[in-house]
Amino acid sequence: MNGPNAADPETIVDYITGNAVPNIGAEANRQAVERLLVETKGYARQEIVVDAPIELQMADGPYRSRLDLVVRLQGYGYMVIKCAPGSLASREREVIAAARLLAPYQLPLAVASDGATAIVWDAVSGKRLGQGLAAVPTRQQALAAFDPLRLMPLAESRRSRQQLIFRSYDSMNVHRSGDPDDGSNSDQR
Repeated sequence: MNGPNAADPETIVDYITGNAVPNIGAEANRQAVERLLVETKGYARQEIVVDAPIELQMADGPYRSRLDLVVRLQGYGYMVIKCAPGSLASREREVIAAARLLAPYQLPLAVASDGATAIVWDAVSGKRLGQGLAAVPTRQQALAAFDPLRLMPLAESRRSRQQLIFRSYDSMNVHRSGDPDDGSNSDQR
């Protein structure tokens, strides 16, 4: 079942996880991106992490949050996707910082999408690679381009700045509930 939950019209069933989720904020955008990744781009559901946890060790204590989608290939993070309505370019710094900070290495791609279009960036260089849903690589394109041996860690001299960028943008998200179980830090700001 992928439509509204008959028991609760304010929830929908997540396309990837099968779990009921509140139909608020950018959830419809995320569902559209999840379908695109599986049905059009050829990724397996098991390669897509929904609400991937991220924890940053900041000078003033840990900052925890969740990333909308993370695509994994060969056991490695490959692409962070921010699903949001409105201006996708305004999500650039946040999603690139997330891709640089999520793992001990920088994930190759950062994407912002509203489900109808997308912007794709090289997360290491920050260079825009393309715009539109066609710019999101298919699984076959990703496998052909991806070499886990070329994954690079973020230079320590850049880490604190990238953490501040991510936290600043992420903490402005209006969908934060403050529930400590949801991974947000609304109560710690």
